[in-house]
Amino acid sequence: MSDTLGTGTADGRTAQGTPGAGATSVPPAPPRAAARRRGRARMRLEIAVLSAPAVITFVAFVIFPVALAAYYGFYQWKGYGEPTDWVGLNNYELILTDPAFHDVLWHNGLILVLSLVIQGPLAIGLALLLNQRIRGRSTIRVLIFVPYIISEIIVGTGWGLMLQSNGAVNDVLRGMGLGSLEADWIADPDLAIWTLMAIITWKYMGFAVILMLAGLQSIPDEIFEAAQIDGASYWQIQRRITLPLLGPTIRIWAFLSIIGSLQLFDLIYIIWGQYVSGTAGTSTMAIYMLAQGRNAGNYGYGSAVAVVMFVISLVVALIYQRFVLRRDLRGAVTEGTV
Repeated sequence: MSDTLGTGTADGRTAQGTPGAGATSVPPAPPRAAARRRGRARMRLEIAVLSAPAVITFVAFVIFPVALAAYYGFYQWKGYGEPTDWVGLNNYELILTDPAFHDVLWHNGLILVLSLVIQGPLAIGLALLLNQRIRGRSTIRVLIFVPYIISEIIVGTGWGLMLQSNGAVNDVLRGMGLGSLEADWIADPDLAIWTLMAIITWKYMGFAVILMLAGLQSIPDEIFEAAQIDGASYWQIQRRITLPLLGPTIRIWAFLSIIGSLQLFDLIYIIWGQYVSGTAGTSTMAIYMLAQGRNAGNYGYGSAVAVVMFVISLVVALIYQRFVLRRDLRGAVTEGTV
């Protein structure tokens, strides 16, 4: 009897080495650090696979053309064949010392400031109005947004015809008995920049309004109801609640408006052309690049202008991101756990 009972061992295995009846085989659990590393590696692989098409497209159509333009900018190049006439930094020196480039840079800056000052308050005001329950609200929203989706070619051609000296705008003024207000809306240097700003505002206001409406509708109604219960007036609510909560939307719209103002080309080229825009005070860096580059047969200089435009836009974007979008970007970045 004692021999039979003694055949078992302390760890539950028989003398022959087979598992005992009460023993179970449990594999050791993997360390948490190893599991975390595998999860992070899998996440990085997923990010790489999903972002690869966008990265390849960005490199092929943005980074590579910019690098190629920077390369051609060191040559006096006619646009065909291999560039051989090396001029070094001469093209860039000419750009930075050319008074014509200083003028177009000033025009871009003026358009940028006026776009923010004019479109911003108008878009916020219209968004606040259209956020109310008023009759025909959907129709008004559509009418405001329609100009934004119309092609720049159609907009430029239509306004260019209407704003001529014998165009529809002056005809309407004469028909209303306001002939004294007739003007050369396109060629007059004192009016051309304001004509351009009116067209830009009409064209891009819809996009700003839609963005502001989206931002307003993301604000919970309970906040406004609580403020009304506390006795806040309508304007106090807008100033102390709506505008601060609408801040991220306003900053994103302003960033898009700034970049668009620095790269403005199509409307000016269609309405004013490369020659009238210079005398009318509406020429921009993009128009300067076309006139001094392709049309002058000096593609090396035009490539250098393109690089300068890119650098200016990049510096402005980085500064804006660093000092204006910093709080929004910090709130958008989160650390995930695996």
